[in-house]
Amino acid sequence: MLVVGILLFASCQDDHGDKTKKLPNIILIMGDDHGYEETGYNGHPFIKTPVLDEMAENGLVLDRFYAAHPSCSPTRGSVITGRHPNRYGTFNAGFSIRPEEISIASLLKQAGYTTGHFGKWHLGPVKSESPTNPGAMGFDTWVSHDNFFELNPVLSRNGGEPEKFEGEGSKVIVDETISFIDKAEGAPFFAVVWMASPHEPYEGLPEDLALYDNLPDSLSSKTFDLTSMKTGRRVTRPQDSVLQERFAEITAMDRAIGQLRDYLSSKELKDNTLIWYCGDNGIPPSGIQYSKLHALKGTIYDGGTKVPGIIEWPSAIKEKNISNVNSVTSDILPTLCELAGVPLPNRPLDGISLVPLLSGNMNNREEPICFWMYDRSTIDKGKPYIGETLQTGTTPLVKLWGDSYIRVFQNFHYDEIKEEHYHGDRSIIDGDYKLIVRDLEEGEVKELYNISTDPGERLNMISFHPEKAEKLERQLVDWQQSVLHSLSEKDYK
Repeated sequence: MLVVGILLFASCQDDHGDKTKKLPNIILIMGDDHGYEETGYNGHPFIKTPVLDEMAENGLVLDRFYAAHPSCSPTRGSVITGRHPNRYGTFNAGFSIRPEEISIASLLKQAGYTTGHFGKWHLGPVKSESPTNPGAMGFDTWVSHDNFFELNPVLSRNGGEPEKFEGEGSKVIVDETISFIDKAEGAPFFAVVWMASPHEPYEGLPEDLALYDNLPDSLSSKTFDLTSMKTGRRVTRPQDSVLQERFAEITAMDRAIGQLRDYLSSKELKDNTLIWYCGDNGIPPSGIQYSKLHALKGTIYDGGTKVPGIIEWPSAIKEKNISNVNSVTSDILPTLCELAGVPLPNRPLDGISLVPLLSGNMNNREEPICFWMYDRSTIDKGKPYIGETLQTGTTPLVKLWGDSYIRVFQNFHYDEIKEEHYHGDRSIIDGDYKLIVRDLEEGEVKELYNISTDPGERLNMISFHPEKAEKLERQLVDWQQSVLHSLSEKDYK
């Protein structure tokens, strides 16, 4: 049973009327391409994650936690806005957010938080002149990258010229997070710590690689294509060495999270600090070795969107609990706004507050969760939302995009909504049921699964429950209409 001492923090003032002293500190940590089963506590046979396992033992495990999209940029947009990324044209990796979006950092600043972003941004360039950099989205300070990074990362501090930071990537951004917290000087802090691990290309420290020297021999006979650390282009390698490096990155990330928790304990900040850990999408093809879920990153099935989710908050969550309530990254903004006593933005949101879940008063979700991979062939690439100069990044990657190591982002105006804009793989989860609608060459395909009894999405039950499927499809279409209304910029007027 979950024992919680939740207070409505915004209304709880001390004797001097200073409500900020009652606000919880908040740290959002996200792994990059870190799938649901890639933790010790979720039963992975090889991966060592002692810190995440300890957080799961002490906190609230969200066992049905979803990324809002099966790829990285869109999911990150959902965290920042509480809205599905298709509402503002962040359709896939490399699509920026829009400047008019209201961010969780800006909202928490209204309650007195000092705010910082560290690590992967991927919602536009991080340079100072970008209208979608972390500063433009409400962060007081940032040490960030346009996309992902490995050992000895090249990052930008507050939009300045990129500089090289020596060390393991996860530790580097945790060190910067700790420095930020030190400078908060007693004010409540909000830190977004977005790791670049375990996104490929993979690179591990010798001591972490040694932990995975003895993976099964059967893995050496399989190969995968991934980015070469030497050339930045695609290379084919044996699966055992690929997974050794991937697993080493996960363990290094886990250790860095432990360093942050230890620091909070040493400063007597841990009790009143809420740490929310999650992934941004499912496991990519180069990382798959063990999964009971169906499909991978980049798909609308649970293998693409179901991710690890843990909330640790010692002063409020007193005992371990595992929740089977459906939840999603879009829920983060409404939840934090309620805890901070900040009004929600006056525009359509796709997340709900999970404060009732934290307080033990939520056994099911009344609102369905909708997913939608926008059909990229229908993207109107007419009028850019932001000029190319402002959409060009500065922090280099190992991975080549064409002939460039720099990421260039895009976003477009939608003056007219057409029937074709409803296309793309999409799904809706309501309770135990999940409806999937896919646009294939042979036509539209529909699938209905009970994700409680069939988490691997193996048995299509649509012929057994046609009325349920029809109801879910109507809800899904209604939701798409709302999303397309937002995409055409109606929310900004």
